[in-house]
Amino acid sequence: MEQQTHHIRAKEVDSEEKSQEDEIITDEEELPSSSVAIHETIRQSGEKELERDGMALLLSAIAAGLSMGTSLLVKGLLQVHTEGLPGSFLLENFGYCVGFIIVILAHQQLFTENTITAVLPVMHKPVKSNFLLLLRLWGVVLIGNFIGTSLVALAFNHMPVFDDTLQQAFIHLSETAVQHDATQMFCGALVSGWLIATMVWMFPHAGSAKILVIIMVTWIMSLAGLSHIVVGSVEAFFLVFNGHMTWGEFLWPFAIPTLLGNITGGTFIFALLSHVQIRNDFSELNKQK
Repeated sequence: MEQQTHHIRAKEVDSEEKSQEDEIITDEEELPSSSVAIHETIRQSGEKELERDGMALLLSAIAAGLSMGTSLLVKGLLQVHTEGLPGSFLLENFGYCVGFIIVILAHQQLFTENTITAVLPVMHKPVKSNFLLLLRLWGVVLIGNFIGTSLVALAFNHMPVFDDTLQQAFIHLSETAVQHDATQMFCGALVSGWLIATMVWMFPHAGSAKILVIIMVTWIMSLAGLSHIVVGSVEAFFLVFNGHMTWGEFLWPFAIPTLLGNITGGTFIFALLSHVQIRNDFSELNKQK
């Protein structure tokens, strides 16, 4: 009996030691700079995202797409009920933030938010297996988001819940969001991708102010009329399903330029610059080891 107890305790100690070895150091006192600490926190989160089960990713991404429908819903409600009031434009655009708040606080998979964190492990270790895991993550999350946004857009069109006034508000908001040409879509998406990446970079030190960070960044995006592939797809799908947009127009000038802009702004520009800026600190850390 004593031997068995000793064996169990030994296994627990081994497990503890293994856990400590696998843990990535993110304490600023043990790292060259606070930038490295933030980078390591985000990279660790990205590695977990890359390793998640495909079905779990898909279901979480569908949930995120459904949740993003609340942005159009709340914007529509605010437009209808604040029309003519001073500052109604500012209040109306606050509705855009609601979907992001739900998705991020519920830890649902959103293209641009979760997929940005997964880029850092690839930049840290640019091997074929990591690139394939990143492409898998991007593909599954984007497909899941589109499934969710298309379902909620279909529901907004056909469920006998919203009156004609609110339906007209949905149409007006959706047409305003997708009325730009391909160049404008790409440039707006590039800036919004950069802002989303900035938001992700702020999270590790945001603490209880995390929700304020989400509101600040996404409210700016809405006020500026910037394009986002997931939020915009709710509006674009809504127009497709009620006949105000064709599938060809959905792909171009909306979906393809917006997707490329989000990826360029959030992934290739922000993540790359963020990784390069701490590369020298990493070199110093490796020398110390």
